[in-house]
Amino acid sequence: QVQLVESGGGLVQPGGSLRLSCAAAGSISGIGVMGWYRQPPEKQRELVATITRSANTNYADSVKGRFTISRDNVKNTVYLQKNSLKPEDAADYYCHAQVRAPASVTDNNYWGQGTQVTVSS
Repeated sequence: QVQLVESGGGLVQPGGSLRLSCAAAGSISGIGVMGWYRQPPEKQRELVATITRSANTNYADSVKGRFTISRDNVKNTVYLQKNSLKPEDAADYYCHAQVRAPASVTDNNYWGQGTQVTVSS
Protein backbone atom coordinates (compact mmCIF):
# COMPACT_ATOMS: atom_id res chain seq x y z
CA GLN A 1 0.00 0.00 0.00
CA VAL A 2 1.17 3.52 -0.84
CA GLN A 3 0.63 6.73 1.05
CA LEU A 4 1.50 10.29 0.12
CA VAL A 5 2.26 12.45 3.13
CA GLU A 6 2.17 16.22 2.66
CA SER A 7 3.67 18.96 4.78
CA GLY A 8 4.54 22.64 4.61
CA GLY A 9 1.20 24.38 4.45
CA GLY A 10 0.27 27.31 6.61
CA LEU A 11 -0.51 31.00 6.73
CA VAL A 12 1.64 33.53 4.92
CA GLN A 13 1.34 37.20 4.01
CA PRO A 14 1.07 38.31 0.39
CA GLY A 15 4.51 38.31 -1.18
CA GLY A 16 5.75 35.61 1.15
CA SER A 17 7.00 32.11 0.42
CA LEU A 18 6.21 28.53 1.36
CA ARG A 19 7.64 25.17 0.41
CA LEU A 20 5.36 22.17 0.26
CA SER A 21 6.68 18.62 0.46
CA CYS A 22 5.05 15.32 -0.40
CA ALA A 23 6.73 12.00 0.32
CA ALA A 24 5.55 8.67 -1.06
CA ALA A 25 5.94 5.61 1.14
CA GLY A 26 4.99 1.96 0.81
CA SER A 27 5.43 -0.79 -1.76
CA ILE A 28 6.86 1.11 -4.69
CA SER A 29 8.61 -0.13 -7.79
CA GLY A 30 8.71 3.26 -9.45
CA ILE A 31 6.99 6.62 -9.60
CA GLY A 32 6.05 8.31 -12.83
CA VAL A 33 4.48 11.74 -12.97
CA MET A 34 4.13 13.64 -9.70
CA GLY A 35 2.24 16.86 -9.33
CA TRP A 36 0.49 19.45 -7.26
CA TYR A 37 -3.14 20.47 -7.53
CA ARG A 38 -5.13 23.01 -5.57
CA GLN A 39 -8.75 23.58 -4.75
CA PRO A 40 -9.83 27.06 -3.64
CA PRO A 41 -13.08 27.34 -1.68
CA GLU A 42 -16.13 26.76 -3.87
CA LYS A 43 -13.99 26.05 -6.92
CA GLN A 44 -12.90 22.99 -8.87
CA ARG A 45 -9.57 21.34 -8.25
CA GLU A 46 -7.02 22.68 -10.71
CA LEU A 47 -3.55 21.79 -11.87
CA VAL A 48 -0.68 23.75 -10.35
CA ALA A 49 2.36 21.90 -11.66
CA THR A 50 3.55 18.46 -12.72
CA ILE A 51 6.96 16.89 -13.07
CA THR A 52 8.07 13.67 -14.74
CA ARG A 53 10.74 11.33 -13.44
CA SER A 54 13.14 12.89 -15.93
CA ALA A 55 12.27 16.37 -14.57
CA ASN A 56 10.10 17.62 -17.42
CA THR A 57 7.80 20.22 -15.85
CA ASN A 58 4.46 21.80 -16.60
CA TYR A 59 2.92 24.81 -14.83
CA ALA A 60 -0.39 26.56 -14.76
CA ASP A 61 -0.13 30.01 -16.31
CA SER A 62 -1.15 31.62 -13.04
CA VAL A 63 1.93 30.34 -11.20
CA LYS A 64 4.62 30.48 -13.88
CA GLY A 65 7.65 32.39 -12.69
CA ARG A 66 6.56 32.19 -9.05
CA PHE A 67 6.31 28.47 -8.26
CA THR A 68 8.92 25.79 -8.85
CA ILE A 69 8.23 22.06 -8.75
CA SER A 70 11.04 19.62 -8.12
CA ARG A 71 11.51 16.01 -7.05
CA ASP A 72 13.98 13.73 -5.36
CA ASN A 73 13.74 10.27 -6.89
CA VAL A 74 15.82 8.72 -4.11
CA LYS A 75 13.52 10.04 -1.40
CA ASN A 76 10.37 9.59 -3.53
CA THR A 77 9.46 13.16 -2.68
CA VAL A 78 8.04 16.05 -4.69
CA TYR A 79 8.35 19.68 -3.64
CA LEU A 80 6.63 22.91 -4.53
CA GLN A 81 8.49 26.12 -3.81
CA LYS A 82 5.99 28.96 -3.78
CA ASN A 83 7.27 32.53 -3.93
CA SER A 84 5.53 35.88 -4.31
CA LEU A 85 2.32 34.44 -2.96
CA LYS A 86 -0.94 36.17 -3.77
CA PRO A 87 -4.31 35.99 -2.02
CA GLU A 88 -5.65 34.04 -4.98
CA ASP A 89 -3.10 31.29 -4.23
CA ALA A 90 -4.99 30.41 -1.06
CA ALA A 91 -6.38 26.89 -1.37
CA ASP A 92 -6.10 23.33 -0.22
CA TYR A 93 -3.09 21.86 -1.99
CA TYR A 94 -2.95 18.17 -2.91
CA CYS A 95 -0.03 16.18 -4.24
CA HIS A 96 -0.50 13.39 -6.74
CA ALA A 97 1.68 10.57 -7.96
CA GLN A 98 1.53 7.75 -10.48
CA VAL A 99 2.95 4.77 -8.61
CA ARG A 100 3.83 1.30 -9.86
CA ALA A 101 3.84 -1.54 -7.35
CA PRO A 102 6.65 -4.11 -7.50
CA ALA A 103 4.47 -6.88 -9.00
CA SER A 104 2.42 -4.63 -11.27
CA VAL A 105 2.75 -3.57 -14.89
CA THR A 106 0.29 -0.71 -14.49
CA ASP A 107 0.32 2.54 -12.56
CA ASN A 108 -2.06 3.53 -9.81
CA ASN A 109 -2.97 7.08 -8.88
CA TYR A 110 -2.45 8.27 -5.32
CA TRP A 111 -3.35 11.53 -3.63
CA GLY A 112 -2.05 13.21 -0.52
CA GLN A 113 -4.31 14.22 2.33
CA GLY A 114 -4.18 17.89 1.40
CA THR A 115 -2.54 20.83 3.12
CA GLN A 116 -4.14 24.22 3.59
CA VAL A 117 -2.42 27.37 2.40
CA THR A 118 -3.77 30.72 3.52
CA VAL A 119 -2.50 33.99 2.05
CA SER A 120 -3.69 37.00 3.98
CA SER A 121 -2.39 40.22 5.48
